[in-house]
Amino acid sequence: MSGIVIIGAGQAGSSLAIKLRSLDYTGAITLIGEEPYAPYQRPPLSKTYLLGEMALERLYLRPEELYRDQNIELRLGTQVTAIDPVAQVISLGAETLSYDQLALTTGSTPRLLPEAIGGRLKNVFAVRGLADVDAMRPAFERGGHVLIIGGGYIGLEAAAVAAKRGLKVTLVEMADRILQRVACAETSDYFRALHQSHGVTLLEGVGLSSLTGTERVTGAILSNGATLDIDFALVGVGIQPNTQLADAAGLTLNNGIETNALGQTSQSTIWAAGDCASFPYQGQRIRLESVPNAIDQAEVVAANMLGAQKTYHATPWFWSDQYDVKLQIAGLNQGFDKVVTRQGDGGRSHWYYEGGQLLAVDAMNDPRAYMVAKRLIEAGKTVDPTLVADPSSDLKSLLRG
Repeated sequence: MSGIVIIGAGQAGSSLAIKLRSLDYTGAITLIGEEPYAPYQRPPLSKTYLLGEMALERLYLRPEELYRDQNIELRLGTQVTAIDPVAQVISLGAETLSYDQLALTTGSTPRLLPEAIGGRLKNVFAVRGLADVDAMRPAFERGGHVLIIGGGYIGLEAAAVAAKRGLKVTLVEMADRILQRVACAETSDYFRALHQSHGVTLLEGVGLSSLTGTERVTGAILSNGATLDIDFALVGVGIQPNTQLADAAGLTLNNGIETNALGQTSQSTIWAAGDCASFPYQGQRIRLESVPNAIDQAEVVAANMLGAQKTYHATPWFWSDQYDVKLQIAGLNQGFDKVVTRQGDGGRSHWYYEGGQLLAVDAMNDPRAYMVAKRLIEAGKTVDPTLVADPSSDLKSLLRG
């Protein structure tokens, strides 16, 4: 069987397959996933699902019957072991499957702690897939003391869930401040105060030397020499794109699987989208780890697999839920030289500038500021920082300026 084969049954893979059908592609579509579940949402895993506020059924992106109705073959619990770009064949162990075109939507994997420092002890968890969260839920329900390693969004979201469940929470971040890689100091300050107000112990500029225990983790030794007695640990030190298959197949890698503006890899019949793919963006090459990118990029790739020749124009936006705060982010803050704080009705926002040009915004419980900034950024416009900083200025008027 030929047709289009998609490796990776996550948000990007599912979006790509459905889009192909909506564009009237009538050939065979095979969607292959390593996990035994139909494509599901990942963001709620570390939030509402872990809290027990979202049922498993609500995680699924679409009912499994929809794939059957759309004549999309789901191959779940299946590992692709090799790609032969010349023969246009993939291997599934002893089985082979031919393709006319191939899409890689293989996603990403959490970075784990080395075994030498206790990373393989029982009750040391990472958040990525449904099985990971199902494995850690009993630990959250039993209570006790959790150590969270990493002060990025995943670590902070997990800290919020643990604190809401009444656990004792210690979070260590090796960098000088939480969110240092992704946000300005003002945003770090906001979330530091938020977590401390909920009883979380934040240790910044402090790393993990090792986890201790025989079979199960029971303690931790920190880089400042302090020791902790803990019941379990959660690792949130970033993710890495799943590029092993692409690498072995000889595809060009560059911060993930390198694609052109169409989503095409260095092999003309192979495409990539989502967390695993890097692409041109405003004179640079980036890789976006977000649901909106996974959907938008996959849908552009689907059109281009059918000959559309459509350039992918990313409009980056992200979100994070912690306690009763919804953080909404628009744009990319890379290269900013100025941050302006705006107090809103019940919230606040941080506006990033470079040389007077608006780059991005972090909006905490301020959806109006987020939407205005998002529209400005997507239109390539900017706004006077003094107007932004003035809480009496009308946000809608900024769009007309």
